Amino acid sequence: MYNKLRWSFITFLGLALILLAISVKSAQLYTDWLWFQALSYQRVFMTIIVSELGLRFAASAAFFILLFFNLLLTRGPLIKASQRAAVFREDNLVTIQASPLSKLFNPRYLLAAYTALSLIMAFLFSFTVAGDWVTLQKFLHPTSFGVLDPVFQRDIGFYVFQLPFYQFLYNVASWTILIIAFWVCVIYLLVSVVQGAPGQLLHSMAARYHLSILAVLFFSLKSVGYQLDQFALLFTHHGAVWGPGYTATHTTLLAYKVLTYVALICALAILVNLFLRRFKLIVYSIGFLVLASVLLGGIYPIFVQRFIVTPNEISMETPYLERNIEFTRKAYNLDAIERSSFPAGKVLSLEEIRANNDTVGNIRLWDWEPLQQTYSQLQEMRSYYQFKDIDVDRYLVDGHYRQVMLAARELNQEHLSSTAKTWVNQRLKYTHGYGIAMSPVNELTGEGLPAFFLKDIPPATTTDLKVTRPEIYYGELTDNYVIVNTKTLEFDYPSGDENVFSTYEGGGGVNLGSFLRRVMFAFSLGDYKLLLASDVDNSSRILYYRNIKQRVQKIAPFLDYDSDPYLVLSEGKLFWMWDAYTTTDKYPYSEPYNKVNNYIRNAVKVVIDAYTGNVVYYISDPEDPVVITYSKIFPGLFKTMEEMPGDLKQHIRYPVDLFSIQANMYAVYHMEDPQVFYNKEDKWNLPTELFGNEEKPMQPYYTIIKMPGESKPEFVLILPFTPQNKKNMIAWLAARSDGADYGKLLAYGFPKQELVYGPMQIEARVNQDTTISQQLALWDQRGSRVIRGNLLVIPIKDALLYVEPLYLQAEQSKMPELRRVIVAHGDMVVMEPTLEKAVEKIFGPGGGIQRPPVTAEPGAEPLSPASVAELAQKANQLYDEAQNKLKAGDWSGYGESLSNLKQTLTELVNRAEQ
Repeated sequence: MYNKLRWSFITFLGLALILLAISVKSAQLYTDWLWFQALSYQRVFMTIIVSELGLRFAASAAFFILLFFNLLLTRGPLIKASQRAAVFREDNLVTIQASPLSKLFNPRYLLAAYTALSLIMAFLFSFTVAGDWVTLQKFLHPTSFGVLDPVFQRDIGFYVFQLPFYQFLYNVASWTILIIAFWVCVIYLLVSVVQGAPGQLLHSMAARYHLSILAVLFFSLKSVGYQLDQFALLFTHHGAVWGPGYTATHTTLLAYKVLTYVALICALAILVNLFLRRFKLIVYSIGFLVLASVLLGGIYPIFVQRFIVTPNEISMETPYLERNIEFTRKAYNLDAIERSSFPAGKVLSLEEIRANNDTVGNIRLWDWEPLQQTYSQLQEMRSYYQFKDIDVDRYLVDGHYRQVMLAARELNQEHLSSTAKTWVNQRLKYTHGYGIAMSPVNELTGEGLPAFFLKDIPPATTTDLKVTRPEIYYGELTDNYVIVNTKTLEFDYPSGDENVFSTYEGGGGVNLGSFLRRVMFAFSLGDYKLLLASDVDNSSRILYYRNIKQRVQKIAPFLDYDSDPYLVLSEGKLFWMWDAYTTTDKYPYSEPYNKVNNYIRNAVKVVIDAYTGNVVYYISDPEDPVVITYSKIFPGLFKTMEEMPGDLKQHIRYPVDLFSIQANMYAVYHMEDPQVFYNKEDKWNLPTELFGNEEKPMQPYYTIIKMPGESKPEFVLILPFTPQNKKNMIAWLAARSDGADYGKLLAYGFPKQELVYGPMQIEARVNQDTTISQQLALWDQRGSRVIRGNLLVIPIKDALLYVEPLYLQAEQSKMPELRRVIVAHGDMVVMEPTLEKAVEKIFGPGGGIQRPPVTAEPGAEPLSPASVAELAQKANQLYDEAQNKLKAGDWSGYGESLSNLKQTLTELVNRAEQ
């Protein structure tokens, strides 16, 4: 009785757990459907779900049928064996009596056991094809690349879209046969045990026939595998060549052709053995296959490579190196790079500096790492606000093209005090971040702090830039779901000792219009408090998947994404822009950039509204065959760049991740001559620089310059190159980001016979300057830490200007201050408090930067210099303001007020001396 109750309880508990798991999964499926529907991407959701579930169902159904059918073939021998075992002799009389075996192998029980085993294995097998729906859909919607591979003369589209599906089918079929063979062997072993001949698997003819048929299928399938392996050679790497070289083309390819027929012969031999019953035929044929694999697939290629190719590698591999170079350049769009020469050793004149004021006036002095610390100290305002990252962009500020740095002030619920981390606060009250901070890349206050264009809460501005919708409901730190439009007012922003509250006015999220929906969300999110919250009513909306990285990738998981989404202020609203890539590992003869993928395009720009959470995908490379295929699979998912709002289009930029990949590849694949490429005679390296006190690889950097031959400044991404094993500069690569020139890559090479200083050579010149080195050593001894910022190489006309900022950070402070700027040009290296003074010291009076005038309001006239009385009054106000912030414990505000006070006093002294 006790055992019965125990088993009943276990059964009930198991069923309850299964029911709970099904309920949770169903709830998640339902809430995901609502989420996709709210974003108008329900068609994408249905395509993904139908493809995923359809493929898993088809694979598991086929597997079930095949396994169940094969198990049924073993049913007769197993029943007969159990019946024979139940017959025994006693006193020379044959007596048939009930046996446990006859009960165990009852035909009905056996059929139920086979069905259960097949269902369980089919269910488990379905997980092996999870995620392969993309492979199926790309096979059904291929696109031509318009390029043929040189070996099999097939379009590249065959390898990218069709070959992966054939390989998928082959792998699925192979594993299916092996798993079926395993269970069939298990049952026939059981038959031999029941018959009293354990270990004699092939004792019965049924076992021989059955396993022989499975072997025939396996070796027939193996021949197909060898055919697919021929195509896979196009993505291999042997010796000096990516893709098949001489050895692979003349030996391995031949081996696969021979092995295809040998595998078919094996299958035929096994089939013949069913009638001739000569087991040696099978042994000989399989042995021949193994021997052929070792000789043709292993020893012969090694012999050819070592004794024929290696001694004459350059001459024998030349045609294959040409293919490697050609296809790698196509895979990374390197063949579209425009190459030009750039003069070396030129010295700029004062007039040329003045003529390029837009370039000099936009040289970036603030690096994102020290600036992020400074932003945090000056502009986070409260402990729960956080600047996760600093972005670089360009804006038209008061009519002037300016490069700026900006960051979103997000609300990080993890930084709330422990007492404030209640369910109501985290779900209903603290729902969003607020506003942004923005500063020009090279302006600073008298204290060495950034001079803000946009700052504070509510957003305050000194320019025509305005933020009319500062709330940030969707960002990089919004990891938790929230509920808006509830009876609890949302915290909007702090205002002195009080807080300002608001109500969400957007259409984002999903309406909680019924109790059933709340139940489904409670299951999906694992939060029962949703059902108990009295402040949630039928007009409430739930915002979930708010982290933009999770949000964007949930809609389009088949794309690869850049490591840095960036913030954009457009017409008073805040948006996130994120670059997405199409990639593949099936581009013939191309060298992979990450040991896997060997093709990449920045085919998609993603825009996310920080307030509503709306997500839009724009095709930025309409010629990319991979994104064309995705647009066929998901009609309506992508929009054209022409549909992007004009103001947002002004802020698209060439992505750093793609540029870095292309630069690394171009450092080698700018060599198009096979002999030069083979010997790596002209290989380039990415330069290094001193950042802080460490030598680090130089990262690509954005800047505003006039490209050679152009009349207008533009936003470009730059990276220099140095020759292999040397420190001088050999070339620089630029990617354009503005207007119709977006995406164009230009490489400028220096004359090889002339010296052009590389970044580390400039760093060495700085270290060797006695005045600079003494000053740096003095600062380090006074309890401060000197941080050497990024060294920027700025092309101006036909010359180079090197600029490196220096930051000072007190030992007890986390707020680096920009204190000096080092500028190198020609034979001169100078260090001054500002970029203007450094430029003037090199080029003489009048060579300083002409700053755009600051206006009070958009369209207003430039402000006239303040009088002595006005400045004195302003200084008095700043002093009072600083004292008030000190009393309130607002240390960051206090420091900013003191900085503004010092700047005003300096201006007052200058006015008084006039």
